[in-house]
Amino acid sequence: MPHDTAALRQQALGLLKQFYGYDQFYPTQWQVIEHVMDGNDAVVLMPTGGGKSMCFQIPALLSAGCAIVVTPLLSLMQDQVEALRANGIPAATVNSQQSEGENRTIIEQMYAGHIKLLYISPERLLTELDSWAKDFTISLFAIDEAHCISQWGHDFRPEYTQLSVLKERFPDVPIMALTATADKITRDDICEQLHIAGAQTFITSFDRPNIHLEVQSNLNDRQRLAHIVEFIERHNGESGIIYTSTRKSAEKLAKKLQGFAINAQPFHAGMPTSVKQNVQRDFINDDVQVICATIAFGMGIDKSNVRWVIHYNMPKSIENYYQEIGRSGRDGEPADALMFYSFGDVVQLMRQAESSGQQSINLEKLRRMQQYAEATVCRRRILLSYFSERSDHDCGNCDVCDNPPKRIDGTTLAQMALSAIIRTGEHAGVTAVVDILRGSRRNDIIEQGYDKLPTYGVGRHLSYTQWNHYMLQMLHLGLFEVAYNDANHLKVTDLGRDVVYGRRKVEFSEFVWRGPSKPKKQQASQPEVIFNTGDRQVGDVNSLYNELRELRLWLARTNGVAPYMIFSDKVLRLMAQAQPTTKAQFGLINGVGEVKLERFWAVFTRRIIQWRASNHLD
Repeated sequence: MPHDTAALRQQALGLLKQFYGYDQFYPTQWQVIEHVMDGNDAVVLMPTGGGKSMCFQIPALLSAGCAIVVTPLLSLMQDQVEALRANGIPAATVNSQQSEGENRTIIEQMYAGHIKLLYISPERLLTELDSWAKDFTISLFAIDEAHCISQWGHDFRPEYTQLSVLKERFPDVPIMALTATADKITRDDICEQLHIAGAQTFITSFDRPNIHLEVQSNLNDRQRLAHIVEFIERHNGESGIIYTSTRKSAEKLAKKLQGFAINAQPFHAGMPTSVKQNVQRDFINDDVQVICATIAFGMGIDKSNVRWVIHYNMPKSIENYYQEIGRSGRDGEPADALMFYSFGDVVQLMRQAESSGQQSINLEKLRRMQQYAEATVCRRRILLSYFSERSDHDCGNCDVCDNPPKRIDGTTLAQMALSAIIRTGEHAGVTAVVDILRGSRRNDIIEQGYDKLPTYGVGRHLSYTQWNHYMLQMLHLGLFEVAYNDANHLKVTDLGRDVVYGRRKVEFSEFVWRGPSKPKKQQASQPEVIFNTGDRQVGDVNSLYNELRELRLWLARTNGVAPYMIFSDKVLRLMAQAQPTTKAQFGLINGVGEVKLERFWAVFTRRIIQWRASNHLD
């Protein structure tokens, strides 16, 4: 039966302020809450940091019984439960890292109505369902990271497909599927797999305008390392994640960064569980600055103060890329996403796609990822377009917008390269072709007689990096293909032959080596402070912010929790700007709920008062 909307909204807003310290919902959040409170199913797509959790946590608090939150990673369960408890919300998790005695005690507390949100893995949920009491009230099922359900999704997990049993056994309990990334085919498959064909889909903007997007192409390992070291130095003391394509490269890169006195650790599925847990804990607690990881790391990290993400290799799809860069800047504060991209990445990923069970779809996803990497237009517009969201303006916060590329006539360069391919009998890979153009004296080039070709040395005026840049564009333009079943030899297409014989011209984006991108300094998000500071001097806000970060770290270690669970970076910036000195002022800052107001107002306002006195502001 539908609720009284006005009364429900007032009750929900009261809970929002009491437990989370905010005064208003985002528009889509309230639409989802109202829809689910009327007993309806929903599919919710919101970017990481966009407030997905509030969509099921508030209905759980508004409803009788317990909400069951299905999530794939133990770390994510524990982080979210600790954050909820820190806000005064009764939440718990049942998982394999706890003793069965502990798990049974939690189930009993759930039966007794003492728990409002229970976090559980799909595997554990399926084993628990048969033993749950028939008269136990479930308010809703929230399926987080719902892209794992879909056979088309980018992180397929078989146990998720069995969750169709939930609608069969609990036909009157609403189901909410939530994810940050899913194209239309994945969204439809989620509904089919969960048997919620009538679910309404709620999609907010996929835009994460606080993240600066950058791609660097065709750098060798030495150049990438130098670029990464400079990048991290610009992010002094700020947490970040570097994604690599293999476990070995994650370990090697972490070791190299340690050689530059950078506090980095590797993380991948092949490491012992205890080691992974320690690395993850140290990263969450700000004791490790940099994680070098395979994609096994990140989905379960609810850490709001990750300020940057680097992809050492190009991801296999835009969904993967968007999911992973979304782990930075969750608090809405400025963040950076840097991706390296090379011809070798394309060859490796295409080989994987060709041998996969879903060849055509995976090749198409890779093609779209490659288009993004090779972009000569605003990168954010390409991302938004992929998720069927249109933008009528450039973002002004990506490397293409920072430095729009110059277009050049690439016909002659293309003719040189394509002619070299043809003259080898199409029996050479990209490295050999570039060596021929550059006039290399490598033994295999001489042994094959390639030094006798008319094209030998005609392109020595360009560097290897420049040639790789243009070769990648030629592949992207369809002038040649890579024969993955023939030692990655290059084969000129009909379109490429038209270029060779002068029947068609081509344009390239000009190669310009700029070194590490230094984006325009972004402004922190506008302070959401209710009380008026009047004409009071505020001094060096960044200086106070850094002191509040140090205080937060001390409090976190004292209380045995992650620093962001005390307050997020965004809330600390609001404090630094508003500089509250009384309990009443402290309670008016967005993000300060009732529990944290009582626990922390005195220690934070005392530090602010001391800082203001030392800076002669009072």
